Amino acid sequence: MTGRGQHMLKSTVRRNRQLSAEPIAKDLQTSCGLQISTTKVLRELHGMGFHGRAAASKPYITKCNAERRM
Repeated sequence: MTGRGQHMLKSTVRRNRQLSAEPIAKDLQTSCGLQISTTKVLRELHGMGFHGRAAASKPYITKCNAERRM
């Protein structure tokens, strides 16, 4: 991937961090004319330091728990 392609990939991800690899690949294909696969997008993003993370689920605080905490 060229430097221009990497720059476009980085700017696309920074605009919308919620996108998955498939829409990013399609966006790059339409905007830049790059023929890039979703696997290549994932590899490039990992190389740039972007990694997918999911937030840990936390239990809701019930009335009973709130009273015990006070």
